[in-house]
Amino acid sequence: MANVYLITGCTSDVGTALVRRILKQGDIVIAQGRGDLDKLAPLCAEFPGCIHTYDVDLSSAEQVDIFIKLIGEKHPLPTHIVHLPALPVVNAKFKNFDEARFMLDMNVQVMSIVKICKAFLPKMAKARCGRVLFIQTSYTIGCPPKNTAAYVMAKSCIGGLVKSLAVEYAQYGITVNCVAPCMMETHFLADTPDLIVQASAADNPMGRNARVEDVVPAMAFLLSEEARFITGVTLPITGGSAIE
Repeated sequence: MANVYLITGCTSDVGTALVRRILKQGDIVIAQGRGDLDKLAPLCAEFPGCIHTYDVDLSSAEQVDIFIKLIGEKHPLPTHIVHLPALPVVNAKFKNFDEARFMLDMNVQVMSIVKICKAFLPKMAKARCGRVLFIQTSYTIGCPPKNTAAYVMAKSCIGGLVKSLAVEYAQYGITVNCVAPCMMETHFLADTPDLIVQASAADNPMGRNARVEDVVPAMAFLLSEEARFITGVTLPITGGSAIE
């Protein structure tokens, strides 16, 4: 049976690597990006006709509603939902907390996927199968770094949503899980000072930050049939820097 993957933030380093790892003949990927769909061109060439791209601003409730409507009209029901997007981490003291930016990130990370799950999970429940996967952060495990309140708050909301959905939909054969990497060296760190990146690597028991190739295999497993009895899990991928 072919899978239908709905992947938000698919243009990220993790998103493109995940598609390349999991996509099989006959599968469909509904891929959301924002102003950077050209990053999916190599994948579209590699898997002709399998990847359907959409430029959607997830901070806009109206655009998310249109996106959901288009999926319902043009594609089969998703069997897998993967939610990856977030605004880059901004290191700022709490006295400088930017409420407007925080609400933008909440719309991108949380409210958009609430709408998507609300639209598709009840239908997936009727089909009695499905996988839902989020990317969280090791910052929510134990003591977070200083000056990351906005990011930690948004990611903590994701963690609460995962647990709630896992409990509600387990009876229908749907699993809902998270991976929680430590600092991962991707384009996401473009605006992070090198000193912070280097300090994170030095503090890690393995002596380096996470890489895409460390994280994607775990994601692929949680999306697989072999992970059918695993739900409500936040899986640390940290090299030992954060342990639950």
